[in-house]
Amino acid sequence: MRKFFTALVVIPLGLIFIVFAVANRHFVTVSFDPFNSTDPAIAASLPLFAVIIAVAILGVAAGGMATWFRQRHWRRAARQHEADARRARAEAADLRAAAAVSRADQQRLPAPSQYGFYGAAGRDKQGATL
Repeated sequence: MRKFFTALVVIPLGLIFIVFAVANRHFVTVSFDPFNSTDPAIAASLPLFAVIIAVAILGVAAGGMATWFRQRHWRRAARQHEADARRARAEAADLRAAAAVSRADQQRLPAPSQYGFYGAAGRDKQGATL
């Protein structure tokens, strides 16, 4: 399905580029010298379609970079939240392991005697009767 949609977009886009290139194949001079338009110091003679496509590509790249830099705050916050979540998961796993160990230790404790907490006589440590 993905290949179908890719072909559905790429084939017409390629045809549009080919038709555009054939229709705009005459050469234009692109000058980067604003002071001398008759004999520019920096100039290039390129087909019009190449100039238009190059400008479109540069515009998309500039827009992508602007968006990337504008969203840096959200990416930084997402990385921080991911690190916090990782730490919380590790801490929860450690607590679960500790709880499992303590449950296992409680099962190994001897059973309380049937005579009470202070022994069979019912007296505390100083010998007082309870």
